[in-house]
Amino acid sequence: MSSSLQTPRRDWLATAFLPFWPFRSSTQKIGGVRFDIIRRGRSTHRYFHVHGNETTARELLYEHMRKFKGTGFTVQSLERQVALGALEIDPNRMFSREGAEKNLRRVNRNYSEAAMQNALLYLERDRHKFVKAILPPEGGLLIALHNNGPGYSVQTEVPISDEVSLADPQNPREFMLAVNRDDFAILKTSPFNVVLQDKAPPDDDGSLSRLCTKLGVRYVNIEARLGNLEAQRRMLEFIETKLP
Repeated sequence: MSSSLQTPRRDWLATAFLPFWPFRSSTQKIGGVRFDIIRRGRSTHRYFHVHGNETTARELLYEHMRKFKGTGFTVQSLERQVALGALEIDPNRMFSREGAEKNLRRVNRNYSEAAMQNALLYLERDRHKFVKAILPPEGGLLIALHNNGPGYSVQTEVPISDEVSLADPQNPREFMLAVNRDDFAILKTSPFNVVLQDKAPPDDDGSLSRLCTKLGVRYVNIEARLGNLEAQRRMLEFIETKLP
C-alpha cells in the first residue's frame, strides 16, 4: 500500500461510522498526526488503533464500544504511514525519539538533515501530552488492535518473548502480546496464542508496547489477520471479561 498520506475528512468518518458512535469527543494529536477519541461511560480500559490501513481493527473498535465502556483512540488516516512535516513515519514508531529517528531514516529515502531534525522536534513538542492522554489510569489496561499480513505471525515474536503459550498453533497470525506477567497468566488460559514480553529490550524501536514495558503500564496487543473480524472479536471479548 502506498505510504503517502491522505488524511480522511471528519465527515467521512462520521458517515462511515455514525451508527456505531456511542459518543464522539475531540481529537488528540502528536506531530500533526490526529486521532479521534471515542468515549463511553467510565472505565480504566483504553483502546488504541494506530495504523489506518488496518481496517478490521478499526471496525472492531467501533463495534466493541457500542457494548463496553472505555476510551478509544483511532488514527485519522487510511494509510499505514502518516505525514510528519515533509517526511513520513510509521505512527507506531513515534513513542520515543530513538525509535522515531530510526524509522524516519529508514522510511524516507531522500531527506535533508534539517527536515529530519524538524520532524523529531515536532514529535518532541507533543509526545508527553499525547502519551499522557492515551495511557490508562494507574492499574488500568491499554489494549492495542492490529491487523497483519502474511509476513508476520506469533512465530515472529516467539524468539524475543519471555514466555509463550501456543494454544492455537494452526492460526499463528491470531495472537495476543502482553507485557504484564499477571495478565499473561490469565491470557494463557484462553484458547488463543499468547506471548509475554515483560522485559524492555536494549534496542528501542519507538513502539507503544516498548514504552508500556518501560513504564510498567499494563498493555495487551491483539493481532489478527486483516479481515478476520471474528477471531479478533473473540480475543477482545476474552480480555474484556477476564482482565480487570
